[in-house]
Amino acid sequence: MPRLTPKALIWLTLSMVPLQAAAQDAAAPGLSVELNATQAVEQGCQLSFLIRNSHDTDIDSAVFETVLLDKGGQVDRLTLFDFGQLPAGRPRVRQFVVPGTQCDGLGQILINGASRCEAGGAASSLCIDGLMLNSRTEVEVIG
Repeated sequence: MPRLTPKALIWLTLSMVPLQAAAQDAAAPGLSVELNATQAVEQGCQLSFLIRNSHDTDIDSAVFETVLLDKGGQVDRLTLFDFGQLPAGRPRVRQFVVPGTQCDGLGQILINGASRCEAGGAASSLCIDGLMLNSRTEVEVIG
């Protein structure tokens, strides 16, 4: 079995420092909102979001002003998505049915801002501080 020289061990240790820094950056406090899936349902389009609150504080209420844009970039509608309670360090899935909308016609979802955000029984900026948006679908999420 090959043995590492002291010089090789130092090189290996130093090469891992950027990985540790990247891991620390990934754990920065914030709110991650991911459009995880879209599904055509009888009433319209069901949007499934995966939300991760990496703040140290539970969010008691999170309501986002959301704009749905078609594939041509035109506004389809402006609506409110109530994500409810978002406990710190625990993922949550929230689903919304958008009536009269076909999933394959959606191009983008714009998170226009937080209509309501409460933590610790008071208004809070936690819903916007460190907001990270992502999509696992063809529909882009921007904000």
